Amino acid sequence: MIDERSEGDAFVFHDPKLDTDLKLKFEEIKIVRGMEGYGWFANVIFHDVDEPKKQYAIDFWFKPEGQQLTLQDIRVQKGPKRDGDGYFMITRLPVAWWWLPVQEHPGSIEGARAWQVMASIHDYILENKDEDGNITVKDDKTGEDLKLQFVEMHRPVRRLKGEGKYFACTDFRKPGSKDEYYDLDFWVDETDGSLKVGNVKVHKVPVQEDGIWTQVDRYTFEGMDFEETL
Repeated sequence: MIDERSEGDAFVFHDPKLDTDLKLKFEEIKIVRGMEGYGWFANVIFHDVDEPKKQYAIDFWFKPEGQQLTLQDIRVQKGPKRDGDGYFMITRLPVAWWWLPVQEHPGSIEGARAWQVMASIHDYILENKDEDGNITVKDDKTGEDLKLQFVEMHRPVRRLKGEGKYFACTDFRKPGSKDEYYDLDFWVDETDGSLKVGNVKVHKVPVQEDGIWTQVDRYTFEGMDFEETL
């Protein structure tokens, strides 16, 4: 897969958070982790083609389909931070959902764990994205169909106590823009033992003031009785 996506000696990956194409040189596969029902996650070390000391740790998520492994997504797990004349890697925040089970303490937790809710949201995004990697969400206030690029998903995941629904906030960017960010809330239902996205709502929209893009709330969580899901 790395060979197929390389141009010459450089593996090219569009980093959605930085909104730039990274041109990288493969070093090694550091670790491969598997999760029952979710697939395989390979953590791979690269460095910048022009600066070998500038390293990245990138996760490749594969799901088995028959005898094949299908690439689901690629996310930066650690990126470079300059330190004098060199660099060191720091964990990209927020971390991808598949790292959360490793970080959380074991124990009995009622209901779905945060990473399971986030996994269901990520699945929804992948299933509904177009060939350019964008999803379309209807703005229930204006009726407009918004075409947006997924950037990242945030914690905490919350659960409404009365209805039992879960929700999490995400950042999306308007394609072609550096600063026009939308905050979308994904509402997840737990039915028949599985988690599925039931609704997607526009939580915040970008508004330009004095040449600077800021986010304005469409609604708040005031009056909602919810708890954080670990």
